[in-house]
Amino acid sequence: MGFFTEMFARPRPQEHLRYRTALALLHSTSNADRADIGIKPADFPRIAREMSIR
Repeated sequence: MGFFTEMFARPRPQEHLRYRTALALLHSTSNADRADIGIKPADFPRIAREMSIR
């Protein structure tokens, strides 16, 4: 049980917050904007990961 306590007690890394913010930003774009950029909702996790690393 010590493992689970350790895992959930640690603060989340900043990258996780940036990932969630980037994902929210991508989900807030309109379908027309997505078509202009050329991305699909299936690409969102990959793009959000790349945005959070920068």
